[in-house]
Amino acid sequence: MGTLIFTDHIEKHQEVVDCTGAHVGTVDRVEGEQIKLTRRGSADGLHHLIPAALVAAVDTKVHLTRSLNEVMQVWQAG
Repeated sequence: MGTLIFTDHIEKHQEVVDCTGAHVGTVDRVEGEQIKLTRRGSADGLHHLIPAALVAAVDTKVHLTRSLNEVMQVWQAG
């Protein structure tokens, strides 16, 4: 599946989990090819943007292809 297909299924307030099932954040919205996480629950109180290319699957949660530490290395404050 392509990234566009995944982003079409991502909904506001869905939980985002890493490849091990650990909580990464909660979807605020999709902005182009990035997923914007809510500030709530963020240790630094900021939104974070995750590349949609990291999405492995979407069901009741957004599943990423990388671990939390790897995701934190590539996310951007937004």
